Amino acid sequence: MREERRTAGGTTLAILHPGARTSLWDGDRLRAVRGRVEELLTECGAVVVRGAGIADADEFHRAVTRFGDPLIDSYRGGNTPRMTVSDGVFTSTEYPARFDISLHNELSYAHRWPTRLFFCCLTAPETGGATPVCDGRALLADLPDAVRGRFESGVVYRQHLHGGRGLGKSWQSTFETQDRAVAEEFLKDAEADFEWTGEGGLRVTQRRPAVRRNPLTGRDVWFNQADQWHPSNLPGDESATLLALIERVEDLPHWVTFGDGTPLSDEDLAQVRAAAAANKVVEPWQPGDIMIVDNMSVLHGREAFTGERRVVVSMT
Repeated sequence: MREERRTAGGTTLAILHPGARTSLWDGDRLRAVRGRVEELLTECGAVVVRGAGIADADEFHRAVTRFGDPLIDSYRGGNTPRMTVSDGVFTSTEYPARFDISLHNELSYAHRWPTRLFFCCLTAPETGGATPVCDGRALLADLPDAVRGRFESGVVYRQHLHGGRGLGKSWQSTFETQDRAVAEEFLKDAEADFEWTGEGGLRVTQRRPAVRRNPLTGRDVWFNQADQWHPSNLPGDESATLLALIERVEDLPHWVTFGDGTPLSDEDLAQVRAAAAANKVVEPWQPGDIMIVDNMSVLHGREAFTGERRVVVSMT
């Protein structure tokens, strides 16, 4: 097997070339690939298996299950829109192609989150469309002490989910049910606070750490989606447009504060985004590539793109 590295700041993305595709996911070759991927995930946190030759979602599903962990079969509670392709296989976030998706840890606002993400490129875009990665320890280390200290107090994620008409997602779509009791049970299990509105909507509050200890490495890492939940993350003038549609910030589909309720400042968020940019590695997709990400070690995002792009994802 041949290997390459892509490095920026404190982030390294490993690219593994297993060689001929024949029997890649069977027998001795599978054990060799899987064993090396495990080593590289501990070292780098993100690995691209290049030359895997995955042609469709079913083949991707078969390949991912050979890594041994059961696939998550539901995105219930997720804040972003995505579609189920097959059991345990989803589309990547459905978001307009002309916009980037900022770097984040998947479901870091939730009570439970996936440990690993498996992305697969079935169709590469004409331009852009990469899935950039950023080491969470490197991002945290690049923050000024005062900014890091404020985030170490934790963050509060707040959602206003409408009941069928309004801005953002509905609670029915978010929790994949029409039954209020099912949604309430999910939220109780997630240790979230919630209340129903007179208009049939749902307000949800989740208090979470912004910095966590990564069990894979034993080191503290940036692990949150605070900047992504903030209105300033919206592209262009969309933040101002959205804020003009509501009477108070609590009516935004989602927003975030520090743990004590203090609003996040533009200055702090600028420091976070600068640290993420300084440690971001971007590797263009090739059809058939699989990228494996340790979700607590590495943030991921998506570049804007042109042309058709089809990337699917599984989570374990």
